[in-house]
Amino acid sequence: MTRRLKRRAAPRSWTVPRKGTKWILRPRPGPHPQDRSIPLLMVLRELQHVAVSAREAQQIVRSGAVQVDGKTTADLARGVGLMDTVSLAAPLDRHFRLLVDGRGKLVLTAIPSTEAAVKIGRVRAKHAVRGGKVEVTLHDGRNLVVAPSSPYRVGDSLKLQLPGQKVLEHFPLKPGALAFVAGGSHVGELAHVERIEVRNSPQPNLVHFREGFSTVKEYVYVVGEHTPGITVGEGVDR
Repeated sequence: MTRRLKRRAAPRSWTVPRKGTKWILRPRPGPHPQDRSIPLLMVLRELQHVAVSAREAQQIVRSGAVQVDGKTTADLARGVGLMDTVSLAAPLDRHFRLLVDGRGKLVLTAIPSTEAAVKIGRVRAKHAVRGGKVEVTLHDGRNLVVAPSSPYRVGDSLKLQLPGQKVLEHFPLKPGALAFVAGGSHVGELAHVERIEVRNSPQPNLVHFREGFSTVKEYVYVVGEHTPGITVGEGVDR
């Protein structure tokens, strides 16, 4: 797979102009799909404007001034995906979380420095492993080995401490939970779960909300019980 991508073929979730240079950097293969992640170069150059060229961005990351999910990175092709955090060291001292706005665009939302060390991970899969343990896989590719008696289920969310993977809170997908909608017609909205509809067919399960709409279960990220456990406001710095 080539590192480059034609600008006109870039995912619609990217906030980049369709006209301009022919090529644009492709995110390196990783835990997030291409349409749900954006290369770190674009975060620094197009979204944050702390660099005007790839060379300047390279100098910034090589100085150790950029962290993604609490870890220093120097890879400009690293894909920053949904719910990932980005921190820029002093003198900028900025912290952001990547979310989607009401148009389905990937945008940065400013967060306090204390939140740069936490993130929400949605449980994507759960299966047994050796030693009588259970492994859960999160939407960002993280794997956690937990006890068989753990209450984590597919669709639940875990609030993790970064850069490690210590579980701080468990947000189950259940009636009354507060969820962030990451896709569909109501993308970017916060809503309260009313009920979960399990369909015995190839069609995906649905989550119905008190606000009067429903969406597929895969788009639902539980972020708290009554109030959000993290900052999930309108995207900024587009």
